[in-house]
Amino acid sequence: MAALVLAPTPVHPAESTNKAPAAENQSTEKKAHPFRGKLAAVDKAAKSITIGKSVYYITSETRIKKDGKDTTFDDAVVGEQASGYAKPMEGGKMAASSLNLGAKAEEKASEKKKQKSKETEKAQPK
Repeated sequence: MAALVLAPTPVHPAESTNKAPAAENQSTEKKAHPFRGKLAAVDKAAKSITIGKSVYYITSETRIKKDGKDTTFDDAVVGEQASGYAKPMEGGKMAASSLNLGAKAEEKASEKKKQKSKETEKAQPK
């Protein structure tokens, strides 16, 4: 008759595959990022712009361009397309390091192509 020998095996608690989110994900510290959209507000006194729900502050170091040419903050108009890059300031505010006002050059080029193709269609006899 064969004898059955039992050896103790180490017992491991069940390991969870669900990991807690990293501390970095829970941080409220803002990071540098690009922005784009229509200007919802322009506050000349506070030197800030609002795009969507985000507020970006204009500093003496902000590079501002309109239609590819250097300009000033005074040329910013509510409803105008804007894009740029923002970096965090002290106090949790975001400073625009660059601000581009008006439609992108690529958008303008595509609009010109569309308009030119329409003019070509009209000029061709049917």
